[in-house]
Amino acid sequence: MDKSAAVSVSTLVQLLQELVEDNFVEVLVQGELSNVSRPPSGHYYFTLKDRKAQIKCAMFRSHVRALRFKPSDGLKVICRGRVSIYPQRGDLQLIVEGIEPEGVGALQLAFDQLQEKLEAEGLFAPELKQPLPPFPQVIGVVTSSSGAAIQDILNVLQRRSAGLQVLLRSARVQGEGAAAEIAAGIADLNRETDVDVLIVGRGGGSREDLWPFNEEIVARAIAASRIPVISAVGHEVDFSIADLVADLRAATPSAAAELVVKNRLELERHLDQLTLRLAAQIRSRLSLLSSRLYGLEKRLKAPAELVKIQQLQLQQLQFRLQQSMLELVSQHNHRLALLTGRLQTLSPLAVLSRGYAIIKRGETKEVIHTSEQLKKGDQLQIEFADGEVAVAVTQIDKKGRK
Repeated sequence: MDKSAAVSVSTLVQLLQELVEDNFVEVLVQGELSNVSRPPSGHYYFTLKDRKAQIKCAMFRSHVRALRFKPSDGLKVICRGRVSIYPQRGDLQLIVEGIEPEGVGALQLAFDQLQEKLEAEGLFAPELKQPLPPFPQVIGVVTSSSGAAIQDILNVLQRRSAGLQVLLRSARVQGEGAAAEIAAGIADLNRETDVDVLIVGRGGGSREDLWPFNEEIVARAIAASRIPVISAVGHEVDFSIADLVADLRAATPSAAAELVVKNRLELERHLDQLTLRLAAQIRSRLSLLSSRLYGLEKRLKAPAELVKIQQLQLQQLQFRLQQSMLELVSQHNHRLALLTGRLQTLSPLAVLSRGYAIIKRGETKEVIHTSEQLKKGDQLQIEFADGEVAVAVTQIDKKGRK
């Protein structure tokens, strides 16, 4: 063994590092993710493996920012990067600069992952959906001030309903930083006390262009809104996370504006129908009253003739009243005569006139009926039909004996 030919470990590792890095500057490696970790530094560390081998991988924070999805264990991917050796441990590793899911695109995977996460938290629950106000006065809009979406919204609102106020919070709707501006716009309009409903969205574009509306920060801003939110992203075929969280989804920004004024238009149409029905009923009622008035006019006679008829009726009533009074007086007189005759028949004076007398005792005027009531010396008054006499009892004779 020639000891003079020996090299240090660091020299050998450095030679191997140069050899590997010079020959594997950019490679595409297909495999399955395992042992994925992300420490506070923001880097990703994981193992890429297949049935026969594995290699350690590192993805630094500067490249992590470009990821649309979250790497997880068991996910089959294609990694793009360069091969290197980590000198401190002599480990062969793949420095990953990009990851694409195998079979499904990165954007779709990111969409599915966020959808699953937010659904598990209940952000899509129907009971959380707020109803739109029936008659909004102030409409908040979060979109680009230079895009076609705001023009479409204004055109619909001006055509369908006058007197509405639109409060625009301009935000970028594509590219880096757009999601944060959209979320900030939603929060800003929620601080306005008079905004009744929000429209959040943009016109059509590629999936990459529409991606800010699939970001978690936008979804949580919509979920936290105290104001009902209509999501209007892209065209009818486009669907976003914002659509799932919003209180109502509109196919386009124009459709969102139509939804805002829908209740007002329905009310106006209903009022028009009621007005027509009321006018028809009034015409019908006036026609009926006119017919009745015409009939009354035909039946109406001259006032003098009416007075003459009423005077004649009054005379007839007076005559009938007099006849009734005379007949009633005659009936009462006849009855009085009968009662008078009966009274005279029963009167004590009538009895006296037939030869009878009434005997009374002294000052007490006690009527004497039998001799048993008398004694010798009693002072009596004898009442005849034509007067009274005073007598004294001098002798009492009883029947059968003296």
